[in-house]
Amino acid sequence: MSQAAQNCSRSPSEISLLAVSKTKPISDIIAAYQAGQRRFGENYVQEGETKITALADDYPDIEWHFIGPLQSNKTKIVAEHFDWMHTVSRDKIAQRLNDQRPTNKPPLNVCIQVNISQEDSKSGVNVNDAATLAGVISQLPNLKLRGLMAIPTATDDIRIQQQEFASLKSLYDQLQQQHPSIDTLSMGMSGDLDIAIANGSTMVRIGSAIFGER
Repeated sequence: MSQAAQNCSRSPSEISLLAVSKTKPISDIIAAYQAGQRRFGENYVQEGETKITALADDYPDIEWHFIGPLQSNKTKIVAEHFDWMHTVSRDKIAQRLNDQRPTNKPPLNVCIQVNISQEDSKSGVNVNDAATLAGVISQLPNLKLRGLMAIPTATDDIRIQQQEFASLKSLYDQLQQQHPSIDTLSMGMSGDLDIAIANGSTMVRIGSAIFGER
């Protein structure tokens, strides 16, 4: 990450590492924590809840991010246990997270998932609808709009990666002018973090490069 930042004349301090710990045992999370890692991402609601509950007493400073698809009947678990939610793409989900966020917790940090590749199989809001959803989220008192997240096309074609990351960065810059709370561009994974960082990512989601393949 530091090398990638230096290659594009950015400060490494501008980019956060989110360790994607889905399907990994709690012992792996503890090992990463002892190495200095504090932000962890989970894709599955029940698995994430189990890990958060198990580690809450001994590791209260872990920051938990939900980065997977979320069904409306499971929003309560995310609202009650997680610190961040990266995959909001519908008004209904945003409203439920807001209504179910406990009053003794700070607002849930939220990123809008954008379907930047425009693939039918991908979750996320259409680029043209992101501003409307951002407006809805910004009015919900128990949510804090933090930025955008995307999963690009699974390809080794650097031109496609570049185009999609640049498109998301452009949208991010536009929305940031309207919503000062926006400060997070969640894009880039183990295989494409260099190009993501070159295109302005502020948070990379890394799983296999830290924990090994599933």
